[in-house]
This record gives sequence, C-alpha cells and structure tokens, in this order.
Amino acid sequence: MSDRGSTLKELRRLIPYYRASRLPLLVAGICALGAMMAGLTIPLVTQKIIDGPVRTGDVPGLIWLVLLVFGLGLAEAGLLFARRQLSAPPNNRAEAGMRAALYAHLQRLPLGFHDCWQSGQLLSRGVDDVATIRRFMTFTLIYLVINSTTIVVGLVIMYTLAPLLGLVVTVCLLPLVVSSYFYETRYRVVARRAQDQAGDLATTVEESVLGVRVLKAFGRGKHLRAHYLRQAADLRESGLRKLAVLALIWAVIIALPGLAIAAQLGVGAHGIATGSITLGTLVAAVTLTTFLTWPVESLGWFLAEMNSAAAACERFGEVADTAPSVTDPAHPERLPNPVRGEVRFEGVRMRYPGAETDVLSTVDLTLSPGETVALVGATGCGKTTLTSLVPRFYDVSAGRITLDGKDIRTLALHDLRGRVAVAFEEAVLFSATVRENVAMGTDRPTTEEEVREALRVANAEDFVDALPQGLDTPIGEQGLSLSGGQRQRLALARAVIGRPSVLVLDDPLSALDVHTEAEVEQALRRVLHGVTALVVAHRPSTVQLADRVAVLHEGRIVATGTHRELLDSSTFYRTLLSTVDENLEVTAR
Repeated sequence: MSDRGSTLKELRRLIPYYRASRLPLLVAGICALGAMMAGLTIPLVTQKIIDGPVRTGDVPGLIWLVLLVFGLGLAEAGLLFARRQLSAPPNNRAEAGMRAALYAHLQRLPLGFHDCWQSGQLLSRGVDDVATIRRFMTFTLIYLVINSTTIVVGLVIMYTLAPLLGLVVTVCLLPLVVSSYFYETRYRVVARRAQDQAGDLATTVEESVLGVRVLKAFGRGKHLRAHYLRQAADLRESGLRKLAVLALIWAVIIALPGLAIAAQLGVGAHGIATGSITLGTLVAAVTLTTFLTWPVESLGWFLAEMNSAAAACERFGEVADTAPSVTDPAHPERLPNPVRGEVRFEGVRMRYPGAETDVLSTVDLTLSPGETVALVGATGCGKTTLTSLVPRFYDVSAGRITLDGKDIRTLALHDLRGRVAVAFEEAVLFSATVRENVAMGTDRPTTEEEVREALRVANAEDFVDALPQGLDTPIGEQGLSLSGGQRQRLALARAVIGRPSVLVLDDPLSALDVHTEAEVEQALRRVLHGVTALVVAHRPSTVQLADRVAVLHEGRIVATGTHRELLDSSTFYRTLLSTVDENLEVTAR
C-alpha cells in the first residue's frame, strides 16, 4: 500500500504542468469513456438480435438492430479519434513546459549542484524521463482509468444479464488482484534502477565523445569500451528483470479472459440445456467478456507505464525540487550607474557543503577601481574558489564581498553578473557561430560593430575575418576547430562585450605555447584597460600585467604588493614562481 501511495504522490507533482490543460484532457477522457460505453452496448444489442429477430424471423427488426450496431461502431471509432486529437496537443505542451522548467531550473542551480551531478544523469532526466511522463499522460493514464471503469461496468452488465455467468468471470479475475500487488511492490524498484543505469550509460557515452582525443592519445578506447559494455550489460540485466516481473502478470492477465470464456461456455451450455439461460444471453456474455479482454490485458502494461512514470517523476523531482542555494535577495539593492568597480573581500571564509575544513580562511583583500590584481598561489590553495565568489557562483560561508560598498548578496544576480564578467581557465565555446559565441557575453541585443569592437579589444578580429564565413563561421562543438589561443581570445571578447566594471580571469594563459601566449598577453593588456580585474596567475608574464599581486597560501592572503616588491620581500613568492620559471629572478631583474 505504501508503494502505491508513493506512486500516486510522485504522479501528483505533474498537476502544475497539466493544470492549464485540464479541460481538454477531461473532455478527452469523456470521449474515451463514451467509446468504451458504445463498445459495451454492442453485446446487449447482440443479445436482442439473437433472442429477437433471429429467433422470430423478424427481418425488418433485424435490419434496424444491425444498423444500430454499425452506428455504435462508428461512434466508438469517432470518439477514439476525438480523444486522440484532444489529448495529444496539451500533453505535448506540458512535455515542452516540463523540459523548459527543468532547463531553466538547472540554470538557476549553483555550480555546487553541477559539481555533484553527472551531465548524463541530467540529460536523461530532461529527455527520457520527461518523454516517459508524456507517454503516460497522453494514453496510459486515461485508459488506466477508463479500462478499470469499463471492467467494473462490464461486470455489472454481466451480472444483469446472468448472475451465474458474472460470478464465473469474477472468480476468474480474482488472481489479478494478487498479481497486481506483486507487480506494484517489485516493478517500480527495477524500473528506477534501469533508469538510473541509463543515465550512467549516457554519461559514459558523452564523456567518451568529448574526450575522444584523450582516449586515442593514450590508447584507452578498448578500456572505455569494456567499461561501456559492462554498464550496457547491467542495463540489459535490469531490463530483463523488468521483463521477468512483467511476464508473470502478463501470463496471468492473458490467461484469465480465456479461462473466463471457457468457463462461461461450459456454464452457459448447461444453462441453455436446462432453459435457465437463453442463447442470446450466452452470446452476449461471451461477446462482453471478449470485449473486456483488452481492458484486462492492458492493465499489466498500464501498471508498468504507471510505475515507470512514477520513477521518472521521482527522478525529475530530484532535480526540480532542489532549491537553489544562491538566490536573489527579497529586496535587492541597486548599483549606481556607472559602477566604480571597487571590490572588497572582508573576512571571507568558504567551506564547501559536506567538507570538514575551510578552503578559504579569513581572506581580506581590496581591489581599487581600475586596478588589476594578480592572484598567485600553489595548486589547491583556493584561487579558483576565491574568483568564483565574486560573481556569486558560490556564496561565502562567513564574511562578505562588496562591490562599491554593497554586499553582493544584496544585489540581484542579473545586476551583479551584468557588471562582473568572467573568463575561465578553459575557454568553453558552444556549437554556434563566432558572432553568437561572442554575443553570449551580454543579454542585450548586439550590433555587428559591437561584436567587432570586442574582437578588436581581444586581438581576435584578424583571425576571425580569415575564417571561411567570418563572424558567421560555425566553430563546432567546444570550438575544437580553433587553436587554443584563438579560443582563449574569443573567450576574452565574450567577457568584454558587455563592458563590465569588474573582470575575473582564471589563469587565461594556461596551457598556451610561447607564441600563442604572446598573442593572448597582448589581448589581455587591452582587455584589462579601465576595468577592475582579479586575475589568477601562474606564469610570470601574467603576473607582470598586474598593478599588484596577492599571494594566497593555505586559504589566506599572506602577502600583497607589486611584483618587484614581492620578489624582494617574500621568499615564498620567489619560491612559488620559480617552480614555473627557474630563471625568474634573472629575467625579471
């Protein structure tokens, strides 16, 4: 009973998405019910035909009754067609609404959520699970209700025709109750496992496609293929378990109508011989039982679909019910226009959910308007975490960060992120044109001149113009058709097109060769002009672009100053940069 209650509870989460479509869906249900009632009436007319005109030879009466059967058949077909036409559009709209709502919710969820979830699992919830729900709502739910009603009404008619024949059918259907209980308690568990395994398989496929260069470079294609085949085998095993559970109830459900008809023929033949049952009544009862065959047989498939839909709702809800931890304040403050760009870290502490220690411990740092501060430190000291706090990808655990004196948590996210632009260590580009990728850096419409200006600032206009279609050149998935330096410069153009007041750059020169580094460095000099910038730096060339350097060690700012001042005063700083360039002191001096 708890499983059934849990199933209904999960399915109730669909109500908000279908509330606007309740009228056409209700009418569709009425049409389906009308079709079933038309079908149930045909056996009664058949009884009248056999016990009336056929027995008495009344040909005119026979014609009218045959025409009535024909009319009932047409009505059944027309009502079924109307049900389909009424139910399909609202269900498709609801499916689109669920996908749109889930996608929008994923955009609101903070990076901490996405750090913990596999992309394949999210993909399977937004595609496969929503499609499962739509199939259930389009067909299964209506007919689960209608067919159950049809069985009940059919049994009532059967008892009206001949109580003994109705009792025979009832006894034959009792095993269905036991089978349904067994099915309810076992099938949903297996269905949920299979859906989770499908998400894991989707993740493996996605990662193997995106990482195909790595697999080929290290010759690990066979290894991942073996991993894929193991996951596919596990999914196949879960699918077979679903079929095993389903096969049992199907065996019972398919056998029951045949047993019922056989028993009816035996009891009915005896009744005709004794005169307690007419031939028309027996034919009507057998016809009625035959008509009920599909409603009875369909219960197994409908129960399977209902449990699959409940599991899909549960999986959908695991994401949809996750509350964003980084949200807009109830009454956001407004930033002045123009923004000066002063950024202050005041006693900032940061600990990730579930972690036992702080990543950042009492960070105090001020970036003056228009100043570029390079953030340096050993791997794992919290540099990326610190930069992620400025646009509120995460919220501080203690302390605060201010922009022009206002705590960034009091600002609307849209307002904050419109003033703070980010260029990540990995230049992530999308399967779109150059123009679209650059324009993604602002939410307002952009002109071609604005896109070109951003490209000029990022020293990218020349190579873009050399592309086959210029600004309208599709650059392919992740921009892998471009060189590392070209991708990095497009990412810089995207960061500056919105004319931000604050720029956060996470090691923009990482993994670049000397020639490409020089090109991007030249672009950086232009990008950093006139904005407040926090730049994660590992290379001496990046450090020397900054007005000031902040050294982060074990989650704290341990030293600040110019590059030359720190070379003179900080042994830790010299040691840190010498791991990158052993000749730093010679080249710097």
